[in-house]
Amino acid sequence: MTSKQDQKEAHHTNGVVLPIVSGSIDCLSSPDREHLVESSEFLGPEVVGVEVVVIESRANAKGVREEDALLENGSQTTESDDTSTDRGPEPRSPLKETSFSIGLQVLFPFLLAGFGTVAAGMVLDMVQHWDVFKYVGEVFILVPALLGLKGNLEMTLASRLSTAANIGQMDTPKELWRMIIGNMALIQVQATVVGFLASIAAVVFGWIPDGHFSIGHAILLCASSVATAFIASLVLGMIMIGVIIGSRKMGINPDNVATPIAASLGDLITLALLSGISWGLYIELEDKAYVNPLVFAFFVALLPLWIIIAKRNPATREVLYSGWEPVIIAMAISSVGGLILGKTVSDPNFAGMAVFTPVINGVGGNLVAVQASRISTYLHMGGMPGETAEMAPRKCPSPCSTFFSSDVNSQSARVLFLLVVPGHLIFLYTISSMRGGHTTLTLIFIVFYMTAALLQVFILLYIADWMVHWMWGRGLDPDNFSIPYLTALGDLLGTGFLALSFHILWLIGDRDTDVGD
Repeated sequence: MTSKQDQKEAHHTNGVVLPIVSGSIDCLSSPDREHLVESSEFLGPEVVGVEVVVIESRANAKGVREEDALLENGSQTTESDDTSTDRGPEPRSPLKETSFSIGLQVLFPFLLAGFGTVAAGMVLDMVQHWDVFKYVGEVFILVPALLGLKGNLEMTLASRLSTAANIGQMDTPKELWRMIIGNMALIQVQATVVGFLASIAAVVFGWIPDGHFSIGHAILLCASSVATAFIASLVLGMIMIGVIIGSRKMGINPDNVATPIAASLGDLITLALLSGISWGLYIELEDKAYVNPLVFAFFVALLPLWIIIAKRNPATREVLYSGWEPVIIAMAISSVGGLILGKTVSDPNFAGMAVFTPVINGVGGNLVAVQASRISTYLHMGGMPGETAEMAPRKCPSPCSTFFSSDVNSQSARVLFLLVVPGHLIFLYTISSMRGGHTTLTLIFIVFYMTAALLQVFILLYIADWMVHWMWGRGLDPDNFSIPYLTALGDLLGTGFLALSFHILWLIGDRDTDVGD
């Protein structure tokens, strides 16, 4: 892996290293021009496609990159400032996008993801009455942490592969398979480790309030969490790869569809796996206590294999070493949301909250993941993280600049924010039609619910605008670092605002006689 200084000083073309000359050729002195001619003659006529790259001033280059990256049609070709041509074909420019085209591309996967969260909410509403959820209450703490894996791992994978596809790093079969194998091994490593840490957090958060600890329950949580995280990440990772390859071939920007589809089945698959695995292991806990540690040991034993594969792949080696901080911190944040969920639904007066929690958390996480992925792709069009610091202001932006400016990222923020109310109305109607939950959809409930959802998404989109640019200015790749934080924060805000809404509704008298049935 070359350093940034090496990238700036040398241009690699067909294995030949040529100097980069700043400024225009016309302004070079005669000896400089003669040196360029001599270099060209030294290469000989048999070297095809070799050219001397002449970079204009920083301001002109930045302007061309910004304009061409997001406003020009994908079929239009421009002279690229990219100093590396040994990665295959030239990167393709994203398609020209308007507010209507962004909304049209986002709408279907957004609704699909929303219905997935509705299904997950219906499942949670049903399984909360199972014995394993009643007698091993720490399982509730695992729910947001493991559902958050789609933000920590699958959405990060989708964002990373979307950026790679948009800048031309997946155009050849060799590059494509290298990215697939490396990233699949990477998310298996992360899923196993994060699943184990999530179970430890659940044990600790469950022990602190009550002071009760059971070694059998602790092993049950570890085995259930690791097995769920591993299987869910394997299935969703393969789905993500297929979505990104297919959307690129269809001329659709993967940033608009990949992250919502990552969540469309993510919540449902993860919650169904967690419920089924924990229920099965709970049954075996008394008669066959050795099953739980064996399941846990099996998935941990596979960990060295995935580490070796990910370490050998240049595309994932850096993330394998440096990508743990956001994933682990995000898991801890989501676990706090799980603690709020567990304490709230354990009260029969607020059992109706269970069905809405995956929905409000999922919608907020899906929308902010789309925005973060789009901003990251926009910045990658201008260079490498940390190289174009003028594009990444360190000061916090104002809400006006985030939502009401004329740039393309503000345009997409407005579109995504406007999807919140109609989307949630559709999802609430679906839940009501399927007779899910224990809460009647009164007008005052819908007002409080929508207020919580709008406030959650507004805060998330604003933080995304600041966080992605701030990370870019610090030399961190937002594809690997921003989405885990944002989706975990979405879980915490969504669960917290929803619990607050239920408490306020209970205090002002908007109660249901069927709550807890």
